[in-house]
Amino acid sequence: MTKLTQWLWGLALLGSAWAALTMGALGLELPFSCREVLWPLPAYLLVSAGCYALGTVGYRVATFHDCEDAARELQSQIVEARADLARRGLRF
Repeated sequence: MTKLTQWLWGLALLGSAWAALTMGALGLELPFSCREVLWPLPAYLLVSAGCYALGTVGYRVATFHDCEDAARELQSQIVEARADLARRGLRF
């Protein structure tokens, strides 16, 4: 099973449970305070998932490690390539 199908099954399961609770399909009489929280629950979950994703991206950017040795090696390769191309007659 791919990751997409796992996510879709999970969303379908949560969505059907939410719909059953909000539409009263199970025959449960939920208190008004629970129904009041239950209706906007998908929006709350979507906003919290977005905040988590934004926080994760921000953390990964903040802790990104620069590869200074690789940068120096790449710069030297660029210099070598330019010298080789200049030797072959290419002008920059």
